[in-house]
Amino acid sequence: MKKLVLGALIAASSFAYTINGTGASFPYPVYKQWIKSYYDKTGNRVNYTATGSGTGIKEVAYRHVNFGGSDKPLTPNILRKARLYQFPTVVGGIVFGYNVPGINKLKLSEAAIKGIVLGTIKYWDNPLIVKYNPGEKFPHKKIIFVHRSDKSGTTFNFTYYLSKMCNTWRTHFGARKLINWPTDAQGRGIAGKGNFGVSAAIKTNKYSIGYVDYADAKKNGLKMAIVQAADGKFVAPTPANFAEGAKYAGFDPKKDFYKIIAYPRKGYPIIASTFILIPQEKVNTDKEVTAFFNYAYKHGDAAASRLGYIPLPQSVKDQIMKYWAEKGISPAK
Repeated sequence: MKKLVLGALIAASSFAYTINGTGASFPYPVYKQWIKSYYDKTGNRVNYTATGSGTGIKEVAYRHVNFGGSDKPLTPNILRKARLYQFPTVVGGIVFGYNVPGINKLKLSEAAIKGIVLGTIKYWDNPLIVKYNPGEKFPHKKIIFVHRSDKSGTTFNFTYYLSKMCNTWRTHFGARKLINWPTDAQGRGIAGKGNFGVSAAIKTNKYSIGYVDYADAKKNGLKMAIVQAADGKFVAPTPANFAEGAKYAGFDPKKDFYKIIAYPRKGYPIIASTFILIPQEKVNTDKEVTAFFNYAYKHGDAAASRLGYIPLPQSVKDQIMKYWAEKGISPAK
């Protein structure tokens, strides 16, 4: 009997594989859950390091990893030149985490957000902040703005939102993975590596505020601001409100699912999808990568929802599986 069990284990392990990925920190909490579940179920190992979208794009382009993660989708033209395929995995919210003692329900209008990121609002008791927060007593303390230090898809989606919402931002800064923030020049900026680094910086610095993914903000117990949406309503950063905004995503497989979804017409305004990039010529390992994400699509929605992400609708998952089939990279059966 022992020999039979040992033989079965050896046989099972001989069919197990390991794939390596790196990139976006935005989806790391849910990928971590999916990876553990997949290993427990199949014995296959998926290694993923949260190094930022810029690194994810670079490393998969150089073929140093089997797949890259990016919150900034690549255009079909760039994908063609880099010989990469692309598909989305989940949708999530980017929130304003803040640390202001005594302020537990902060509301930020679009005017206040513009002033904070452009550096024209320097103190917490500025009238544009106080206006929508009656009854709150704001201190005359300098606002410390926390942002990413690395090339980041979260930064790209956040600044894309700012570009849609604010003409001044669009003209002078635009949507980028790395920004020279106006608050840094004023000595009121702190940089953190990864979403976890931003969360930690907000948590340990009083009178700070910064942008971070909802899952990391929630995990670190950060207070999160209620923000004004495109339709003028104030919207709390909740999964239900992220889902309302995600309704307007409209992914198109003919464009390799290229879509930036921040600043929708309704719902929470700062949302983003995160994407996987894989080399076109690595068919065998691509099939191992798609097998993992196929498992996640089928069995990972509950974990994603618990962490505050929005699982993809089944219609989009069906489009992704058809896309895989057309490219010849569907999971081996």
